[in-house]
Amino acid sequence: MRTPNRDRCGPALAALCAALVIILCAPPAGALDATYQVLPNATSYAARVDITGASNYMFADTDMLGENLPVTVTNVTLIAENGTRVDFNWTNPWNAPSSITFPKGNYTVTYIAPLNNNQLQETYLSPYNVSVALPAEYDVRNPLLAGLSQGANVTRLPDNSTLVSWNQALSFNLRFYDQAREDLLYLFAEFMVILAAILLMPFFLIRKPPEV
Repeated sequence: MRTPNRDRCGPALAALCAALVIILCAPPAGALDATYQVLPNATSYAARVDITGASNYMFADTDMLGENLPVTVTNVTLIAENGTRVDFNWTNPWNAPSSITFPKGNYTVTYIAPLNNNQLQETYLSPYNVSVALPAEYDVRNPLLAGLSQGANVTRLPDNSTLVSWNQALSFNLRFYDQAREDLLYLFAEFMVILAAILLMPFFLIRKPPEV
């Protein structure tokens, strides 16, 4: 005797619910790590980026249109998972980003790159846990001077250095400032207040008193 269709729906529905529970409870795939240290005088930064299942790495920045721009890097090293350095080959096409090639695998790439206008940004093909360390003379807490992409976590450390981090980020953008720039902002604000007072003073002086 065949089981009625309504009876067979029970086990199927239970299996579907169990599958959904497993999917929802499963932890997300871990993101790779990328750390950046802004060096003193903010003209360059040191990077340490994890890569997985890769056989090449390109040194490029991304412009507003999403185009890859060449980045000149120095002190490049490629480190295997066991901590040993790995040899690589350079590719330097004319007027295009340079890259390194190596046996496919999981590595950490370290390098030093120039920094312009106190701004650091990067775009990734997969999620990264990103951290950017700033020396004590720089800050990002004033929103009128700094710029932070969504999801940034800012920590001011006991030595007055700053750590900015993003979790599971596909890109990030950071703009920081020094004390001189913040002092200039406050000076400009004071000047504008004084100017506004001077411009408004004649209005208050010629205003007629209220009639009794």
